Amino acid sequence: MKKRLIFLLAFCIIWVLAGCEKKTTPEERLESYVALWNDHDFTTMYEKFLTTATKQTFDAANFVDRQEKLIKDLSIENLEVTYEKPDKEMEWDSEKPAPFRIQVKMDTVAGPISFQKEIVFFKETQDEEVNWFAEWDPSFIFPELELKDTVGIATIDSKRGEILDRNDQPIAINGKGYEIGIVPGKFDHSRKAEFAKSIGVSPEFVDKQLNQSWVKPDYFVPIAKLARTDANVLDSLLAIPGVTYQKTPMREYPYGEALAHVSGYIGKITAEQLEERKEQGYKESDLIGRQGLERLLENRLRGQDGIRIFIKKPDPGADPVVIAETPATNGETIHVTIDAELQKLVYDSMKGEPGTSAAVNPKTGETLALVSSPSFDPAHFMLGMSEEQYKQLSADPLQPLFNRFAAAYAPGSTMKPISAAIGLEAGTLNPAVGIVINGRTWQKDSSWGNYKVSRLHPEAPNPMDLNKALIYSDNIYFAQQALKMGRQSFIDGLHEFGYGEPLPFALNLAASQISNDGKISSEGQLADSSFGQGQMLTNILHLTSMYEVFLTDGVIYKPTLFAEEETGQIWKQGIISSEHAAIMRTGLRNVVVDGFAQAANMPNIPLAGKTGTAELKATGEGRGQENGFFVTYNSDNPTLLLAMMIEHVEDNNGSGYVAAMVADVFKAYQAR
Repeated sequence: MKKRLIFLLAFCIIWVLAGCEKKTTPEERLESYVALWNDHDFTTMYEKFLTTATKQTFDAANFVDRQEKLIKDLSIENLEVTYEKPDKEMEWDSEKPAPFRIQVKMDTVAGPISFQKEIVFFKETQDEEVNWFAEWDPSFIFPELELKDTVGIATIDSKRGEILDRNDQPIAINGKGYEIGIVPGKFDHSRKAEFAKSIGVSPEFVDKQLNQSWVKPDYFVPIAKLARTDANVLDSLLAIPGVTYQKTPMREYPYGEALAHVSGYIGKITAEQLEERKEQGYKESDLIGRQGLERLLENRLRGQDGIRIFIKKPDPGADPVVIAETPATNGETIHVTIDAELQKLVYDSMKGEPGTSAAVNPKTGETLALVSSPSFDPAHFMLGMSEEQYKQLSADPLQPLFNRFAAAYAPGSTMKPISAAIGLEAGTLNPAVGIVINGRTWQKDSSWGNYKVSRLHPEAPNPMDLNKALIYSDNIYFAQQALKMGRQSFIDGLHEFGYGEPLPFALNLAASQISNDGKISSEGQLADSSFGQGQMLTNILHLTSMYEVFLTDGVIYKPTLFAEEETGQIWKQGIISSEHAAIMRTGLRNVVVDGFAQAANMPNIPLAGKTGTAELKATGEGRGQENGFFVTYNSDNPTLLLAMMIEHVEDNNGSGYVAAMVADVFKAYQAR
């Protein structure tokens, strides 16, 4: 009897609990389904929430594996599925479907995707469980997606920005080059070694390319690429039977060697660069700025590739359906202040001699030319130079890879106008007062020991005033003037001209120095420094800019390189008075008319300026190296201020050799 009572009580409890259990509604099932969807739990969704008919149509691979793979491949993040709740509490009919409106949002590698869909739940029995189950098809992944479709992802290539000069002439552009190849059935194999050497590859490499499995006698087999600047090489290659070419997109540097140290070049990204920039989306196959402006402006020139997600239909000829796209963003087009045609004139005038040049507009500070000679073709670095080719360039005694306009050199006698300006402003140099100087050498007194100041023209007439001292480039005159003004006044004056501080310029240039420690420790060093010797070093662009003071009555403008920069920015001012500047202009004109720059004394182009020869001490027996300088401008139309330095002029008429080169530039510049 007792057992019957216990059994009856238990049955009642179960009956009561069952009667209190709340039946699951379609909305509750949807809520659970959406939560699993947002958590990417596709397995549970498939096993516990899909209708029997859905599972019969789509297996687990179509539902689970496909969605998991797409999330990975498309970098889907922030998946958010929401649904519209009914306006009022619904009385659901188990014999009828329960529809709901859902919203799907996600972020993908190609941008955001969002869409709305209707999802329908049906009441059915599965595994002895009666519940509401969802009907599904691939359109719940993407609305346009069907069972046999494939989802693809494509990169939309961006274009690298271009570099143009002040007149829209191309410095670094997206152009064309040549892909050199062989048609095996027509190729003259006896000339294989000649062909390989011409394009910088080995005969073994040619064989490897020709022996690829896909090659047939009448196929074009690519071997190497050539830049358009190598058109002469292309012509010689085409003389070999079976050699042909195709045009191919390529970065072009139309001014080649003339602008190579300015433009720089692009090349395959290095492991170090990839490590530094991997967060910016760079890949191992990318090209990146390696030198010059290409490197300096990389972040602005580099485009941002776009990405497209699309659905490919199985029907032949069907257009792909784009479901998300981030368009490509091309790099900037950047204008520089360089005059590319002037740059080429200057480079060509230097005839491959080692040296450097700079040109500015003295009224604005705009940099018009920056030349390093000799040079190299930047396209060869862009295409990938062989080890042998690089060794040849590196071993060249003229050092074509060395960027001379970024270095600093002893300025020689081109420093004398600067020393004169400092003395004039210090009040210690009276331009009209002459000094009697006799002989080739001079020293202050016996305390100088063996040190003496030498001059090149002892025949110069006395008394020696400033004008004559400039014409005859008299070292002794300027040494005496430097001693008269004193070390500190001279150093202070050089600081006014910008010595000892970086030149405010976009490219990294060596700062000009007074000496190794910035001091002048003796009278002999003071004398040497007054005519640009001793330990004094000057950057060529800085030297050019310093001469602006004679045309601007004491102002040095910040040298600019980009057209977007404000011109006429004052870097230094109050360096020389208008009265003293006028005196110096007269003297600089007389240097050309009456002095030793006769090669630049042209009747139709009245140049004014200063020559200079810097003597470098010999490292062994014999004569030391001499570097020749000339800094000049057209005194009637001073819009071009040009400085040039040529190395090793000791056996080549000294600075007069340089003056002749500069004269050629001005003649061609005026004629264009």
